[in-house]
Amino acid sequence: MSNVGFGIVGCGMIASFHAEAIKRLKGTKLVACFDHKIANANAFADRNPGATAYADMDQMLANPAVNIVTICTPSGAHMEPAIKAAQAKKHVVVEKPMEISLKRCDAILDACKRNGVLLCPIFQSRFSPANIALKEAIIEGRFGKLTLADTFVKWWRSQQYYDGPQPKGAKSPVKTGWRGTWNLDGGGAFMNQAIHNVDLLYWLMGDVAEVGAVTATLGHDRIEVEDIGVAAVKFRNGAVGTITASTAVWPGLLKKTEIHGTTGSAIVEQDQVLLWHFEKSKPKDRAVVDKLMNQDESSGGASDPKTISCAGHTEQLRDFIKAIQIGKKPKITGDEGRKAVEIVLAIYQSARTGKRVTLPLTKDPKLNVRAT
Repeated sequence: MSNVGFGIVGCGMIASFHAEAIKRLKGTKLVACFDHKIANANAFADRNPGATAYADMDQMLANPAVNIVTICTPSGAHMEPAIKAAQAKKHVVVEKPMEISLKRCDAILDACKRNGVLLCPIFQSRFSPANIALKEAIIEGRFGKLTLADTFVKWWRSQQYYDGPQPKGAKSPVKTGWRGTWNLDGGGAFMNQAIHNVDLLYWLMGDVAEVGAVTATLGHDRIEVEDIGVAAVKFRNGAVGTITASTAVWPGLLKKTEIHGTTGSAIVEQDQVLLWHFEKSKPKDRAVVDKLMNQDESSGGASDPKTISCAGHTEQLRDFIKAIQIGKKPKITGDEGRKAVEIVLAIYQSARTGKRVTLPLTKDPKLNVRAT
């Protein structure tokens, strides 16, 4: 593909970040968009000259200029358009989480495999220079024996974020939006917000063996899911850690990941290195500190989802396009997108049962539960 054409399905907030990322890549163009509400698609096309708005997804998929389809619908509505795109022989990009159940994740994976197209689940945090440096330090063994890994997403989301647009003349607040529902959000702070850090911890530390979790809904009304939770994690390499997730911490703090071992410790806050300390220093440590400490940073979505950067999306899409062109796997595969969902589902199962849950999950949840 010399000129790569994108089509976006779902023209809500996150679609704008994908559109901006596409604009930043040479040889790519946003050529089409579809939304079940044609008014949304038309407005999105108006903001992105060159994109044609479609009222019918099949018509969009029939456009030969569309090579890659990006799914930006609500989380629990990713499967159907992703499968359609794969059946139309289009490569597929899916916003996080890939889906909200393993069955629906597997359906996407199967459709892409059967139709010979590549799948890209969005986890743009892996493309942050600070997180890449952290991963390289782990690969080089600089932490010695890995012992402890913690990640924190202490964010704030308003009640309006969950309620959605309010009907004219409503005398009291009502819920009209999909966020905060099991059916379309698939969960709360863990599934929607902290899944990026769940993926990071898995990427940095390896497979999760066991989780134990507690969750609660403390800061919001009219939502079905958790807005705060803590999970204790045991990794297959023997290390332990925690995942803290919330949308009920005002005013919203930058997300943070801490990795510790017998010969080193490092802390990354958002995309900035706060601590980089190893028993045996190397010349390149100075470059890491100089480049990745004391950076000017945005809020990273800590209190407003519209304030995230599209830099990570840009780099992940660049990698995906390259993978398509050279016929290799992208850096983040569909199986890894499934893995993050599995870890979150194990956290929910533990919170629901009050017992530790082992991974991988089986079809019968009872088989995963072990006494504490």
